[in-house]
Amino acid sequence: MTITIDASQAVALPKDRLSGAARTNLIDRWIYVFTAASFIGIVLVGFVPDSLGKLAAIQAGQRPPFPLILHVHAVLMGSFLLLLLGQSILMALGKRNWHMQLGIAAVVLFPALVIAAIVLVPTMYRQVWIAAQSAPPPMKQSLQENLSLLEDILLIQLRVGILFSILMWIALRSRTRDSGLHKRLIFLASALPIVAAFRRMEWLPNTLPHSALTLDIYSLLALSPMFIWDLTRNRGIHRAYLIFAALFIPMSAVLYNLWDTPWWHATARRIMGI
Repeated sequence: MTITIDASQAVALPKDRLSGAARTNLIDRWIYVFTAASFIGIVLVGFVPDSLGKLAAIQAGQRPPFPLILHVHAVLMGSFLLLLLGQSILMALGKRNWHMQLGIAAVVLFPALVIAAIVLVPTMYRQVWIAAQSAPPPMKQSLQENLSLLEDILLIQLRVGILFSILMWIALRSRTRDSGLHKRLIFLASALPIVAAFRRMEWLPNTLPHSALTLDIYSLLALSPMFIWDLTRNRGIHRAYLIFAALFIPMSAVLYNLWDTPWWHATARRIMGI
């Protein structure tokens, strides 16, 4: 017996709007936009409440005003992260020419950020040191403890400055020869400075002042969506991560070995000119 089905009565089965390849290409384009946006979100969550609290303390006469270099650094860092987001969106939309033209701004922002950080770190340290010299005994002890922590934080800042400079230099040099290496190294470099935002999230579990371990964990977690997608997509570790690890791991080993040692505290004071 032959059974016939009227085509007009057939019910179409629902289909996934995106095929596997289409979905993969979509994530390939937008995972970097998501990562850049998450960096900005982390910075806002870390710095906005902290800055508002410090502004209130300044108005109450409990701390000196922010130095000019702090405002300069904030503008430069904010501009850099917005540029990262803008560049990611342009590539996701297929605007490669616009991306390359706007990328010239990174060549200017990159050295400006490094120079601003070199000026900012000793400026903030000396501000606390000066306040500690004239503070009454109860506050003096608190400020001295803060100075000790700032000396250890200097290890993180040195690592950030060195790694950020090296990774950005390699990334910018490879922008025309290896776009995959270029974009990944840009993001790996950009993740390093946001450790400062995590340090201001005092509601997070942390190992400070005894260790920088949790700060490193949080910073690496910020990169995890991009890394996990890369690992899943390519079924292997891209060499950008290997370059990052080859630099980050030995420098971190030095950091953890020097953290809160008498030799380092004495050396940090000499670096700061105290």
